[in-house]
Formats: sequence, structure tokens, C-alpha cells
Amino acid sequence: MRFKTTGCTPLMLMAQTCALLGFACYAVVLTTLQDEWRLSNLESGLIASAFFFGYMLMVPLATALTDRVDAKKVYLVGGFLATCGLLGMSIFAHNFWTALIFMMLNGAGLAGTYMPGLKILSDRIKTGELTRHIAFYTAFFGIGTGFSYLCSGWILAALGWRYVFGIIALGPLTALLIVLLLIPALDHEKWHGPIRIRLHDIFPVDKWRLVLQDKTASGFIFGYTAHSIELFASRSWIVAFFGFCSILTGESFLLTATALAGVINFFGVPSSILGNEIALRIGRQKWIFLAMSLSAVFGVALAFSTGQSWWLIVALAVGHAIFIMADSATLTAGLVISAKEDIKGAAMGLHSLMGFGGGLLGPAIFGFVLDLTGSRSSQISWVWAYTAIVMWGVLFVIYERRNGWVNQTLPSNK
Repeated sequence: MRFKTTGCTPLMLMAQTCALLGFACYAVVLTTLQDEWRLSNLESGLIASAFFFGYMLMVPLATALTDRVDAKKVYLVGGFLATCGLLGMSIFAHNFWTALIFMMLNGAGLAGTYMPGLKILSDRIKTGELTRHIAFYTAFFGIGTGFSYLCSGWILAALGWRYVFGIIALGPLTALLIVLLLIPALDHEKWHGPIRIRLHDIFPVDKWRLVLQDKTASGFIFGYTAHSIELFASRSWIVAFFGFCSILTGESFLLTATALAGVINFFGVPSSILGNEIALRIGRQKWIFLAMSLSAVFGVALAFSTGQSWWLIVALAVGHAIFIMADSATLTAGLVISAKEDIKGAAMGLHSLMGFGGGLLGPAIFGFVLDLTGSRSSQISWVWAYTAIVMWGVLFVIYERRNGWVNQTLPSNK
């Protein structure tokens, strides 16, 4: 039991970092494929959104299975699907439609690793403050995506976009091997006999209704949805934004656009962990409201910074990355400790489903607004696009403040 409670978390953090290496591949090659395949901004955004659509298709089944079997088994399937999706992009993708298919497969793979990975931890950690393990796990999303930007950018510059997906496919394959070989199985399987997964197991509408009736838990879910719209839209378009800023100012940044995006993502890691610690002291809901409000301010300010000095653009981008991630761990940990035990698995599934549903909408909304207001070569279009994704967090704060969500109490530890 000592290994399970102390040694499992570092291994799962390592596995998650590897599994997420494919996350930013498309964001890095977006402008390259847009020019090569003559895609509109909306089409480019839809390919990014296809990743999250695949996630949404897979996550209800994945989370339902974790209530039946050891989540480790689900994780292995997810790692395999992600590897296949990345290899498919590398070898077979040649237009908008083929890219949609393989990006959906890649997203389905992430669905089989991200929340099941969290379930692996929650099933094995029986001592200490669980929310701190959750905070580190969610924060390492930023490390995985940061390395994804950096590695993808290096490979793109050296070898071309097909090699980006092909080489990065080693990431989820490595994650699969870590979990397969190093994470011990549960002492006792949760389910004995044949596993029968029915439609209402995949989409447990009755349990989801109970979750949504719990105003405390549902608040964290809706907040996570608004958070995800902004987060994943920003991550999908940030490389293209830096490229536009560089062309507009005529100045060279200290780093390439992809390297800069990767470095900025790393700021989200301590932000998420420290944000959870602050939330434990001042209240989770209060911290979420503050972080979302500041994230919106920095997001709009960043959009207005095009044409300014590179140091101002980078400073605002770092500020946006810090506050966009400052409530990430708090939202997930809050949901985990507020959901009732008998519907916790369904609550985590709905949380992930709606969160990545926001991830599906965010990049497409961003691209659509760019097309609607001009193009990605127009300064005002970037302002409108960023406004269109940060507004959801602001609306969430206004709505939940009026409903008194901030005054609802949570268990201190579970």
C-alpha cells in the first residue's frame, strides 16, 4: 500500500506528460496546413475542435468503464487510440476531412487517458489530502501541453509537419507502457463476471440529472465548461497569434512562436497548484470568480496588444496563461469533493464531457469570429475573437454571483 499511495502519483504525472505530447501538434502546424490545404479560418478551427469532439464521444464510455473495471485497463486503450490517431495524421491525412477523422481519434485517445488517469489516482490514494494530488495532476496538463508545443515546433522546423505527428506518436505509446508496466493493478476488481455496458451506462442521464440538481457540484461543472472554452481556444490559436504579431510589428521575438507558446504554457503549472492552495484558504468559489475575471481582462488586453513591443505582448500572454489556469485545479478538485459518493463517477464523466465540450466549441468559435470580422491578418478581428471566448467566464461569474453559489460550503477533505 505504501507504493500505491506515494509512488503512483509521480508515475501518473510522467505518463500524463507523455500522453499529452500530441495535444498541440495541430496548433503548431495550423498555419502550415491552412496554406497547404487552402483552409478557411473556420475549417482550421473545426479541425482543432474535432479533437475535442472525439474526446466527447469517448469520455462517457471511458468513465462508465472505470466504474466497472480498473481504470488502468481503460487507460491502455486510450493510449493505443491516441497513438493511432497521431500516426494516421502523419501518414494518411491529406485534406480537411481526413484530418477531422484522425484528430477525432486522437481526441478519443486523450479521453481514455486523462480522466481514467485521475481515477487511477483516486482509487489508489487512501491517505493525505486528495485534492493536492488532483491539483498536481491537473497542473501537469500544462507541462504536457508545453512540451507538446516545444517538441512539435522543433520537429516542424527540422523535418516538416508529417514528422511532427509521426514522432510525437511515441508520447502516448510511452504513457501506455508506463501504466502497463509500472502501475500496480487494484487488489480487487470492482466488477465480477461479464461486463455489460448499456446505453444508460454510457450516458447515465438519471445520474447526471442528480448531479445537476446539486447546485454546488453543477456550479463547478458549468465553470469548467466556460473555463475550457477560453483555455482550448487560446491554446489552439496562440501560435498563429504570435505569428501575426511578429509580422505586424516587424520585430523578432526572443523565441519562435511555437517555443514561446510552449514556455508560456509552463506558467500554468505553478499557477494551477498555487491557485488550489489559495482556494483552500479563501474559498474555492471566491477564487474561481477572481481568476476568471482577471483571465478575461488579460485576454482582451492581449488581443489589443498587437502592434506593440514584443515584451508587452509576452507579458500579457503570460498573465493570461497564469489566470486562465489559476482556477483549473480548483474547479476539478471542487467537483470531486462536492459530488456524492454514489454518483461521483458519473459526476466526473459529466464534468469532463462538458469541459471538453467547451474545448470543442472554443477553437471553432474563435475561427468563425476571425472569418466573420475580417481575417487572421486583421488586428480588430483578433480582438473580437478573444472577446468571444473570454465572455463565457464573465457570464458565469455574473450568473453564479446572483445565485449565491459563492456562499455554498464544501467538505474540507475527502
